[in-house]
Amino acid sequence: METYDLSQNHIVTPPEEIALSTNQLQVYYGSGSRASMTDASLSFPRFQITALIGASGSGKSTYLRSLNRMNDRIARIEGEIMYRGTNINSPKVNVYEVRKHIGMVFQKPNPFAKSISENITFALKAAGITNRQELNERVETSLKEAALWNEVKDDLNKSALALSGGQQQRLCIARALAMKPDILLLDEPASALDPISTTKLEVTLKELTKNYTIIIVTHNMQQASRISAYTAFFHLGHVIEYDQTEKIFQTPEIQATHDYVTGNFG
Repeated sequence: METYDLSQNHIVTPPEEIALSTNQLQVYYGSGSRASMTDASLSFPRFQITALIGASGSGKSTYLRSLNRMNDRIARIEGEIMYRGTNINSPKVNVYEVRKHIGMVFQKPNPFAKSISENITFALKAAGITNRQELNERVETSLKEAALWNEVKDDLNKSALALSGGQQQRLCIARALAMKPDILLLDEPASALDPISTTKLEVTLKELTKNYTIIIVTHNMQQASRISAYTAFFHLGHVIEYDQTEKIFQTPEIQATHDYVTGNFG
C-alpha cells in the first residue's frame, strides 16, 4: 500500500457563513497517547451539505460523532468545537442542550418500538412539551420535512417497526428534526438502503438545506458528489483535503485524495 505524507494537506475555509467549526480537534481512545483523529480544523458552511469521505478506519465517523459530543464516554476529545461563538467541547457546556441544536441520525435506522407519532413525540415530551396541539404540529411538520408525511399520515398509530427500511430512516430524520435543530449529522444514513430509498433520502436531504446545515459521512463517493457542496477527505485519522466537492472530485490538490477518488487507493 502506498504511504502518503500525512503532513501534506489542503484545507479551505468556505467564504459562506459558517455554522460550525473545529480547531485542532484530536480524539484519543483508551489511555493511550496516540490520537485516533489528529488536528482536524474544518469550517462548515450554513445551509449546505458537507460530505466526509475516506476509507474505513480513516476517522470520519469518529470526527462526526465528536461534533455533538457523542464520543464523550468512550474517548478524550481535545481542541475546540465552535458553535455560535461558544466552544461546545468545554466541560462547562450542557451536552443535552448541544444535542438539541446538533441532531444525529445513525447508519442503521433505529426507530423506537412505538407508534410512528410516538417516535416523534417521545423526546419532545421528555423535553417538557405537553401541549397536544404543539405535539401534533411537530409530528406533521417534521414528517413533511423528512418527506414521509404523505406515506404515513393515515397510519400514525401504526408501529414504526412495520415501516420499510427507507421509511424508518426518514422517520429517524423526522425524529431529529422535531427537536428543531440547527445542524443535522448523518453517519452513512443510506448504507442499509436500496437504491430507490437512497434516491428518496438524497432528495430529502437536498430539500432540507433550505433550513438546516447537514454534515454527512458516506462511503458512497457518487453520493458525495451528487448532494454535497463541500467534501472533506480523511486518511488515517488526518484531514487530508477539504474543498468544494467539484474540486475534490475533479482537480484535487493532494495525491492521496486523487488516488482515493479515482479508485487507485491502496
